Amino acid sequence: MSDSTNTISFIREIYQSQDFIPLHEPRFIGNEKKYLLDAIDSTFVSSVGAYVDRFEEMMQGITKTKKTVAVVNGTSGIQVALRLVGVKSGDEVLTQALTFVATANAISYLGAKPVFIDVDLDTMGLSPNAVQSFLEEYGELRENGCYNKQTGNKIAACLPMHTFGFPVHISELTKICNEWNIPVVEDAAESLGSEFNGQPTGSFGEVGVFSFNGNKIVTSGGGGAIVTNNENLGLKAKYLTTTAKQPHAYEYVHDELGYNFRMPNLNAALACAQLENLNLFLGKKRELAKKYEEFFIGEDVKFRVELPGTIANYWLMCVELEDRKARDLFLKETNEAKVMTRPIWELMFRLPMYQDCLKDKQVNAKFLVDRIVNIPSSVK
Repeated sequence: MSDSTNTISFIREIYQSQDFIPLHEPRFIGNEKKYLLDAIDSTFVSSVGAYVDRFEEMMQGITKTKKTVAVVNGTSGIQVALRLVGVKSGDEVLTQALTFVATANAISYLGAKPVFIDVDLDTMGLSPNAVQSFLEEYGELRENGCYNKQTGNKIAACLPMHTFGFPVHISELTKICNEWNIPVVEDAAESLGSEFNGQPTGSFGEVGVFSFNGNKIVTSGGGGAIVTNNENLGLKAKYLTTTAKQPHAYEYVHDELGYNFRMPNLNAALACAQLENLNLFLGKKRELAKKYEEFFIGEDVKFRVELPGTIANYWLMCVELEDRKARDLFLKETNEAKVMTRPIWELMFRLPMYQDCLKDKQVNAKFLVDRIVNIPSSVK
């Protein structure tokens, strides 16, 4: 039997189903309906309400940060986070090409320019060594920050993404960026519950951002969260995401360009109920990952596991195939059998809007994009 035939049989056995098996679907097993009805009865269904406040407090506890600001989605959260650390139009932001398009889009929304740096093979996330090499060749420290000697543009931020919930080498990366006076914003959209050396992802940089989209480990339907240990940045984040409105009992005064990015209370009600079961979901994810790990020992497919010193949330579990041909065959046969699998995202510099962006050689990213496939990862 082929690798995909064995895998299809095993996945159907896990989920006890002969029907279509999705990649990742939410589980509503707690107080979701109760809290939603309560929010409706309160009449506070928009961006002000008790569940928004509760959600922000819960996220502060989970991420061990001082301030959380609830937003409409992770993409908007990254856009605001980059602005908080000073990214302006024409600036450059170091990030990875192996990512979901929202990472690069959030940079572009500010008029800034992504610079694509290679990833590490072990984390699939931004490589500290590659960042260091790029800065040694192109970086120049000036009084007001780091600049690209080749373009003359300011390198205003570094935006790593914790791919599929596997933490990047974040301590080493932040150390390098601090030496070059480059603030770090963590795209932690996929890594709620993940840790590096006992510290939650999202809490290492100046700002971190999480997503609560419908396919995430917990969901608010649509939503995101900005987290930070800098209370001033947290206050500024709330101000900017609330249309930059000056506090007043009845007057409408807005003194800079803001955004209508606050999470509605209805979504926050759903998120609170989901967060109550976060540890349960994380535990079940680990059980599923262990089953996959043991199964793939006997297959010509490599199952991706967390690195020593890290805890991965195993949001989307993934396997590494031998090459592009094996990857494509695996994708074709599993999806034709109604077991949903998908390749890792297309590299950003291969998309038409980012094909002219600066990049390094991308050796590891090109290797991984030919081989990595996500497999069904829903909590049972």
